[in-house]
Amino acid sequence: MVKPSVLIIGCGDLGMTLGHQLIAEGHRVIGVRRRAEALAGTGIEPLALDLNTLDDAGADALPETDYVIYTASADRFEESAYQSAYSDGIKRVLAVLEQHAAPPKRMFFVSSTSVYGQQQGEVINEDSPAAAESFSGRLMLDAERALLDHAIPGTVVRFSGIYGPGRDRLIRQVAEGRVAAVTPEIYTNRIHRDDCTGILHHLIQRHERGDSVEPLYLGSDSEPATQHAVMSWLARQLRVKPTDTMQSPLRRRASKRCDNTRVVKSGYVFRYPTFREGYAQVLKEGGFLPTQPAAHTPET
Repeated sequence: MVKPSVLIIGCGDLGMTLGHQLIAEGHRVIGVRRRAEALAGTGIEPLALDLNTLDDAGADALPETDYVIYTASADRFEESAYQSAYSDGIKRVLAVLEQHAAPPKRMFFVSSTSVYGQQQGEVINEDSPAAAESFSGRLMLDAERALLDHAIPGTVVRFSGIYGPGRDRLIRQVAEGRVAAVTPEIYTNRIHRDDCTGILHHLIQRHERGDSVEPLYLGSDSEPATQHAVMSWLARQLRVKPTDTMQSPLRRRASKRCDNTRVVKSGYVFRYPTFREGYAQVLKEGGFLPTQPAAHTPET
């Protein structure tokens, strides 16, 4: 049986990791990037393309595939960059795809929990109101609506804070002796990169089997935790004594607890169900762990 083909738009770290998984199973994968030379030798078919050029493009600007993954990202934290990458970008892509003789079976949009505006540690899920005040959250939400209101079937996956190989800023902060304050209590939600790609892979498989796929999923691991708890755990693994207390900037104090029940009920099994398993992998593979064994201390 011929495996379905997949077009990954914005084929960066997430897209390449997913692409490798799909290729290993026999799928044809095409990756779109502004500079596609990074895809050379990966097995992913490169397509060099700037989404800003799609306004007057015809159907041939993008190849016909069974599935489309939109995982483009803004190149800087500015409103114009977010407008271009998310709100305008996905609308341009949809305008091309709807011209295809055989539009995709389903399109997946990699979104973010930044669309939520909750700041008091509330538990949120797919039914919670999304009313972010930040330009990033508002533009991401506009992109979501563009897909979900379109005739092409679409699914949005809102990922929380993604970490993994090469995404080690928090580890480096802790290694410098910096740990978040105990108060105010700021909840953080995380997901390992490999679980992001795992969820997308899982949803494609569900669709191929004829199982139901919801229009919206919240992609976050199974244990929301405070920023202080995560950083203190990392400090113990690194055997670092904190010397500096970090205060979260006001613009980033979005404290909420993400409930991943829907994606778990769909049958997805997390490879890294909490930050402990996930960061343990990053610490080990990234060479961050001390070489000498530490004295035993109780885990918390």
